[in-house]
Amino acid sequence: MKTGFIGLGNAGGKLAGSLLRNGFELMVHDLDAALVEGFVARGAAPGGGPEAMMQDCDTIITCLPSPAASDAVLQLMQPHAGPGKTWIEMSTTDPGEVRRLGALMIAAGAAAADCPVSGGCHRADTGNISIFAGCDRATFDRILPLLTIMGRRVLHTGDLGTASVLKVMTNYLATANLLTLCEALTVMKAAGADMATTYEAIAISSGTSFVHETESQLILSGSRDVNFTMDLVQKDIGLFQALADAHSVPLEISPLVIEMMTDGQRRYGTRAQSDMMIARLEEATGLDVTAPGFPAALIDDEPEARGAEIVPRR
Repeated sequence: MKTGFIGLGNAGGKLAGSLLRNGFELMVHDLDAALVEGFVARGAAPGGGPEAMMQDCDTIITCLPSPAASDAVLQLMQPHAGPGKTWIEMSTTDPGEVRRLGALMIAAGAAAADCPVSGGCHRADTGNISIFAGCDRATFDRILPLLTIMGRRVLHTGDLGTASVLKVMTNYLATANLLTLCEALTVMKAAGADMATTYEAIAISSGTSFVHETESQLILSGSRDVNFTMDLVQKDIGLFQALADAHSVPLEISPLVIEMMTDGQRRYGTRAQSDMMIARLEEATGLDVTAPGFPAALIDDEPEARGAEIVPRR
């Protein structure tokens, strides 16, 4: 299928790169002309804009920084949508909004799916990230070959919007885990523990997690550059809180997480890297929570391989 990709930022550029690397006929578009030029130099075609891409491509993928950006792009594409066209939203966005936008595409005769990713930019770069897919089964079967190029594990979550519900939940969990790891590492530093030993103790114990195995390394190396900024964190955890509010679930930890991240933005900037949250505790204690031997950037060393559908237990 002729594929268009709109949004070549941290995640989008890497997902689009997997398609290009694996021989897909790819058109690309981004507001940053330099990003488009880089892809054109590698063999992609310039898309020209969302309207032209919807006319020229069978499938259009969007990976954009906010629901408002997705809405703006879809409003340009929707008049040119019709039978045989598919819109795949890979941004982390509001579930209600993706359902609304998807309904516009479906009303025009096209298909729609929300397919957010999880696993970090380093795994998006190698095609080993996980993908949630919310859409009807016929659409899922049609786009699965495309998704298994961009991701190693692909989960069909149900109807349109269900993938976005699950994605904001996973990002909330990751953020809460990051904050508890910042506290754990700082307390161990204050208690005189060796930080490399502390890292391994967590990694081989019940306290380990994906966030520890990735972001703790960046905290300890001092780079604090996970390729995910605090404004994006705030968007995602805010969407999770809104979901809880909509269903009258009285959360206690979530409001505190939002408050802590708001303080981090106030101290270090709206677009500071999320793992800069450790600096709040370093400033409060006078400690340097770093250790030699940890990488400044994450690299996925798992060999690239074609992905597959993950089937839930029934």
